[in-house]
Amino acid sequence: MSVDSVFVHKIWQKEELSKMVEGGVPYPMLSDRGGKIGAVYGVYDEAAGVNVRGRFLIDPDGVIQAMEVLTPPVGRNPAELVRQVKAFQHVRETGEATPSGWTPGKTTLKPGPDLVGKVWKVWKPEA
Repeated sequence: MSVDSVFVHKIWQKEELSKMVEGGVPYPMLSDRGGKIGAVYGVYDEAAGVNVRGRFLIDPDGVIQAMEVLTPPVGRNPAELVRQVKAFQHVRETGEATPSGWTPGKTTLKPGPDLVGKVWKVWKPEA
């Protein structure tokens, strides 16, 4: 979502994104003309008339589970976004916790009193 028009999004998808991601991005790009939605999330820069780059992971209950806001010169990491979505889905489905850097198939943590003070036994961070 950005303050750009749907027409700008269409050109961006056709001329740029489709060349970076086969078939373009697989979700709709939304237009926030006037920055009303960006203002609600605290990312609309009224003086510049733009939304600052941010991403928000919102669960099916409408609760923000994660957010990241970056200044324009710093690029985002789509692979990390996908990893986090998969981790939040896993947590929601199983009730397990995913440690730092978790990816599907890796060790998860089972929250409870037996884990307290023993995380180091089951989780080894990767360098």
